[in-house]
Amino acid sequence: MAKTKTAFFCRECGNETPKWQGQCPACREWNSLVEEPAAPRRAKASASSISSLRLAASNSPAPVRLRDVQGAEGQRWPTGLAEFDFVLGGGIVPGSVVLVGGEPGIGKSTILLQVAARLEGSGRSTLYVSGEESAHQVKLRADRMDEPAGAVTLLAETELDTLLLRAAEVNPRVLLVDSIQTVYTPELEGAPGNVGQVRECAARLQRFAKQTGTAVFLVGHVTKGGGIAGPKTLEHIVDTVLYFEAAGGLDHRVLRATKNRFGGVDEIGVFRMTAGGLAPVANPSELFLGERSDAVPGSAVVATMEGTRPLLVEVQALAAKAAYGAPQRVSSGMDPKRLALLLAVLEKRAGLPFGQLDVFLNVVGGLRLAETAGDAAVAVALASSVFDRAVPADVVIIGELGLGGEVRAVSQMERRLAEAARMGFRTAYLSPRAVPQSVPAGIRAVPAEDIRALVDHIFA
Repeated sequence: MAKTKTAFFCRECGNETPKWQGQCPACREWNSLVEEPAAPRRAKASASSISSLRLAASNSPAPVRLRDVQGAEGQRWPTGLAEFDFVLGGGIVPGSVVLVGGEPGIGKSTILLQVAARLEGSGRSTLYVSGEESAHQVKLRADRMDEPAGAVTLLAETELDTLLLRAAEVNPRVLLVDSIQTVYTPELEGAPGNVGQVRECAARLQRFAKQTGTAVFLVGHVTKGGGIAGPKTLEHIVDTVLYFEAAGGLDHRVLRATKNRFGGVDEIGVFRMTAGGLAPVANPSELFLGERSDAVPGSAVVATMEGTRPLLVEVQALAAKAAYGAPQRVSSGMDPKRLALLLAVLEKRAGLPFGQLDVFLNVVGGLRLAETAGDAAVAVALASSVFDRAVPADVVIIGELGLGGEVRAVSQMERRLAEAARMGFRTAYLSPRAVPQSVPAGIRAVPAEDIRALVDHIFA
């Protein structure tokens, strides 16, 4: 019996190496290489194989110029879950492949079962394939939901060929696979969930979607680092990648689009986990500001952008005298290096001493301030904690801070101000160069040249 050839694959990026190494040479991740059977190499093309390739090519579509391509993007299928449709870009695109990732228990299976129930209710057939739960377990979850899911067609199967055969028989408009790590093909050696199996199964499901026009949803497990388990190429195969995020101890979930060929990237949808499933939150700003106290020093509000959606987020800061040796710098929801930069700017340009103070920063609601528009709000929150004076409750602060202490302009200021005015804020501090020509009614735009002027204006 011939010995099976093996190779080592990276679980993070899918890179192949002939021997084990402690660090992947491609993505530099440690201890991510696993041994799996290597794919057989193709033999050199012979005359007969070239003839067979020509015969196969004669049955395939011929190359055409783009101007001769008929039709455009088809009509999207709305699911009825407003936040889910918003993240997708307006609904489900026929023939697309969507990957939904997230930590265990965060709600991936629940929301896909809700989507299947809504689609069946609107007259679009679905096939829900469960590889992790039996039919009885899925039925128990469906009975707990508010959505009537009795019309959803269910298949408990993990073998890929059988799955595709049943899908061809049922001919659903939407196919949902939970999860891709449980699906396997006997054509490849290795257990379900390894790099080769995940990559091959996802690629064949993608071909099925493109050939039949069926929209395919794949549930993907995540690694300890938070990425989709399996090779990174899995994210390149699909059309859309959605990540579920949650803050510890909170009942809301954030669905974020990190890749979308048919819509905007970094769009988010907010859901609340209830006993009957995931309920869309129509006003996320109200959710994140719901428990804000008006008279507590160290709190400031910023209007940040998540994709094309403006969100009002509370930033909390606490500066206290260091009790032990070197002061602490603890940040939740913001890059610690960015916090260190802002502390240096405050100390150098505004004269606020932080050298002997512990600094703690928290972005309320579990969100993360990725854009620099929150710099000014973080600086004001820190100054508020040092002065022990509260920022007025109707003030929102928007702007980036430069190393010279200047307040810099950020994009989409009109949309940020409109959201702040809608939530009842009356004053907005921003860069003089960012003041729009038409300020929304109900809010006043106050220009601030630098951080010293901003702090003096608020706490004078």
